[in-house]
Amino acid sequence: MFSNFTTMEFSSKLLEQAVYEMSQLPGIGKRTALRLVLHLLRQSENQTQLLTQALLKLRTEIKFCKNCHNISDVELCEICVNPNRDASIICVVEDVRDVMAIENTSQYRGQYHVLGGKISPLDGIGPQDLTIYSLIEKVKSGFVDEVIFALSSTMEGDTTNFYIFRQLESFNIKTSTIARGIAVGDELEFADEVTLGRSILHRVPFENSLKS
Repeated sequence: MFSNFTTMEFSSKLLEQAVYEMSQLPGIGKRTALRLVLHLLRQSENQTQLLTQALLKLRTEIKFCKNCHNISDVELCEICVNPNRDASIICVVEDVRDVMAIENTSQYRGQYHVLGGKISPLDGIGPQDLTIYSLIEKVKSGFVDEVIFALSSTMEGDTTNFYIFRQLESFNIKTSTIARGIAVGDELEFADEVTLGRSILHRVPFENSLKS
């Protein structure tokens, strides 16, 4: 279990286990994990308990919006129940980080659809592993006028965009994609607010992006 830590000498099995579990988080290496665990040990016991309780509550009580699949505390998220949002425009994103990034621009007043990832055969992720089919059902309802593809401009993002586009071709709706103010290969969440906002405002028909 702890074979990755053979080069690190631990004075405590409890410390070793905590460091191992912390190092399973994305972007956290062994030394960073050790630094974080030692920091927690220096905090008051009450502070550590508050963190533990917050994580447990997050894991057991978090919900996914029944309409858009965004992370929420209740069955329908605040964006979906907001009467000032335009439910006829759906912005398709990979996950909650992209919703937050777009919301920070204050340039978009429609609703979202969170896929929960991107099609990636190499990682064993297919259309059935995402929320694509619930998006199609939403379009079938007849209340959607436009679907905006706002996935990152990577091979997986483009593959996912194209797959969804083909599924929606037969419906009488507009499909568009954010303007390429976002550099090819960049993740949406790392784009600055001005660039991302302009990309939403100056979105182009999806068919045009296939020719470029």
